[in-house]
This record gives sequence, C-alpha cells and structure tokens, in this order.
Amino acid sequence: MMESNRGHLLPIYVLADESGSMTEHIDDLNDGLRSLHQALLGEPMAAAKVRFSVLGFSDDVVERVHLVDLRSANEFPLLRTRGMTSYLAAFEDLINRIPGDVNALKSEGYQVHRPAVFFLSDGLPNHGEDWQDAHRRLTDRSVTLGAPNIIACGIVDADAQTIDQVATEPQFGFVANKGVDVGGAIAKFCTALTKSVISSGRSLGSASPQLVVDKPEGFTVAIDVI
Repeated sequence: MMESNRGHLLPIYVLADESGSMTEHIDDLNDGLRSLHQALLGEPMAAAKVRFSVLGFSDDVVERVHLVDLRSANEFPLLRTRGMTSYLAAFEDLINRIPGDVNALKSEGYQVHRPAVFFLSDGLPNHGEDWQDAHRRLTDRSVTLGAPNIIACGIVDADAQTIDQVATEPQFGFVANKGVDVGGAIAKFCTALTKSVISSGRSLGSASPQLVVDKPEGFTVAIDVI
C-alpha cells in the first residue's frame, strides 16, 4: 500500500545555457555543479527535501539529470555546448515537463512545493522567437500546473532587461557586474545556488517553508540596471 504522505519536496531545475558561446565557460559550470553536489552530500536533511534536475538548452533541451535525490546520486553527467540560444525551446520544455513531474511526485505520496527554476544564460535569445508567449504560459498559475518561480542569472552578453523579464519576481533577476571574470561569476552563481538549495531544503522542515534565494556575489539585481 502506498504511503499517503512521504513528506514535502521542492523540485529544483537548473536550466543552463549550452549554446556555443558557453564553450570557454562550460567547464566552470560543470565544476560548480559538482561542488553543489558535494555540498548537498554534507547536508542530508536539506538534500532529502529537494529533487534536482539539470537541463541544458540551446536549439533544444537535453535532460542531464532528472529529479534526482542528491543523497543517492553518483557523479552528474556533464553539460556540453552546442547550437544557438533558444529561450522558446527552454520554456516550452518546462511547460511539458513540470506538470508531469509534479503529478509523478504526488503519486508517490509527496506534498510538492512550487518548483524553482534557476536559469543561467550568457547571451541573448534567438532573434525572432516569441519566447515571451511560452514564458507567459509557463508562469501562469491558472494554465500550467506547478508554474514555477524562476530565478534568472545573466552573464557576459546577457541583457539585463531580458533577464528581468525571465525572472518571475524583480528580486529574482540578476546580472553579473561588467568586467568581472566569467569563470568567477559562474562559480558565484553555483555558490548562491548551493546556498539557496540548502536554505530552502532546511525551511521545508520548519513551520514556515519558503523558497530562499541567495543573490550571487558580484551580481546586481537586473531591474536596478535597466
């Protein structure tokens, strides 16, 4: 007989830009995700409260890790660069993916908190794509089951106004300060992601569960620089 309540879970998605412009930086991002994994292994109570997916997007979306319990995961598969920068493909994938994931976790007896998407891009979306409509459908809570909170981080050539549009709250959009080392900025993104995952996981065991978002060091809230 299925357990009626196996506890609370927060699905977390890392949606990472794998377009060709990330070639020089993809190793830094893979290193950062490995560090996140190691940090979560040292926080088993927090790790138990999250399920972690890593998605790489360019012309399409490649699932690198799917709703993994980081306590039992081996090494992460590597992100790999390829193609262009289709925000449309990224958001369409989440529209199709998240409701199924939420229903699957519920069917296993979990209470599921609103998913969080950590979005990282180093450039502009493909010209001419209506990614905004897909983004509206994805984040409309009357349309998409589990419409996520999106925390958006832009580095290198990412446009602050675009990043602000991707983020679901003004305080969830960040752009790296001009002139910073890109590898360092990616490391700071991963550090902030790790802190956010641990803090959010810990809060799910408290009386006031919440999504905790840690601003990456060396980044500015996107709306402040428009």
